[in-house]
Amino acid sequence: MRRLHQIHVSLFSERCGAFRVTPLQYSLLSLLAERGEADQTTLANSVALDRTTTTGALKRLEARGFIERTASPTDRRAQCCRPTQAGRDLLERMEEAARQAHDATLEPLTGPERETLIRLMKKITTVHQQRQSGESAAI
Repeated sequence: MRRLHQIHVSLFSERCGAFRVTPLQYSLLSLLAERGEADQTTLANSVALDRTTTTGALKRLEARGFIERTASPTDRRAQCCRPTQAGRDLLERMEEAARQAHDATLEPLTGPERETLIRLMKKITTVHQQRQSGESAAI
């Protein structure tokens, strides 16, 4: 799985390198475009990374004008994030290149094999996410 991730990151870099956006930044920006707004903790949980790593990526997106971060009106410690128009425009320009990277990663597989791989990966991640949620609730 680690090697497959490395291959995908390499293919993403080849096709999306001109945009100077990492796969993590792309994932975060895509999530924000989909949701409209989310706090940093929610985003970190959604991409299954720690808050420190996620916050660093969000700060870099903010510095480039692709997202806005503001203090939550209900919790001053929380940062609410939302995409800017420049961020939405970037996603639109990147869409085809990102799709090509995804397709290139799965290119050796037939259609049914792709569906099986994705279904199995979702099953594994769902079970582990539920396990981690249970551990968090127990603390």
